[in-house]
Amino acid sequence: MQVVNDLGYAPNFGARALAAKRTNTIGAIIPTMENAIFARGLQAFQEELAVHGLTLLVASSLYRPDLEADQIRTLLARGADALLLIGFERPANVYDFLEKRGVPYVVSWAYRADGDVLSVGFDNRQAMKALAERVVSAGHRNIAVVSAVREQNDRARDRVSGVLDAATDAGLEAGRVRIYETPYSIENGAAAMKELMAMRPRPTAVMCSNDVLAVGAIGMAKSLGLTVPDDVSVTGFDDIELARITEPSLTTVHVPHRRMGREAARLIAGLLNGDTDARSLALDTRLVLRRSLGSCSDPGA
Repeated sequence: MQVVNDLGYAPNFGARALAAKRTNTIGAIIPTMENAIFARGLQAFQEELAVHGLTLLVASSLYRPDLEADQIRTLLARGADALLLIGFERPANVYDFLEKRGVPYVVSWAYRADGDVLSVGFDNRQAMKALAERVVSAGHRNIAVVSAVREQNDRARDRVSGVLDAATDAGLEAGRVRIYETPYSIENGAAAMKELMAMRPRPTAVMCSNDVLAVGAIGMAKSLGLTVPDDVSVTGFDDIELARITEPSLTTVHVPHRRMGREAARLIAGLLNGDTDARSLALDTRLVLRRSLGSCSDPGA
């Protein structure tokens, strides 16, 4: 070992991979690295992979299906033994490619009980519906949703559907729920809030499909001289650190990011070790009620 250290020796990765016919490398393609939505889960994913002697390679698709398809091919060309993918929405030919290559993969941040795709995640639609039901029960009837672009994004689409489900169940008139689509960022959340607050009648509750958008919305409300939640309530989704420290603290949906990452890594490790009894895993979310959601005393608002 002294000679190894003196010479700065490192094993030849290519030679070891050829001998073992495995690289022990797992590829993960996430939509963005620009905010904390995926950071906690990905960290836990990497930690659990290390327990199984596996190494992580990460790429970002920028929410572009064409770029994700290219990255899948690139990661496999570099020897990735398996893949972690976010959400189900991608062209059928990508799934066909993975099946023909015989590459194990797991979808996360979403869950479906049916189908052949293994997933470790949660029901985005039901999670957002539960939050929307709480918003409606607080007296809000004029609700806006600030969502990521729903096209080719099943998580965003399901979260909006959850709000619409709750509105329908509550007997709200068509058109009471306004939907504003924008890419995820604090700045875009602020811009959305500015436009929504200029509408008449003005929404009394703005439900953002993630915490990053919600933080931007709260900041803009303050800039407009509005008080949250007295003048307008704001909710998020994910329960990242920002949700606790923003003022007022953010009502949101807690997503079990770390458990999701660990379980996805365990599932992938099992697949690589020949587990033929792998099953998708549904994780529970929960409402986190903080000060950004208040009651609406005017049912006609």
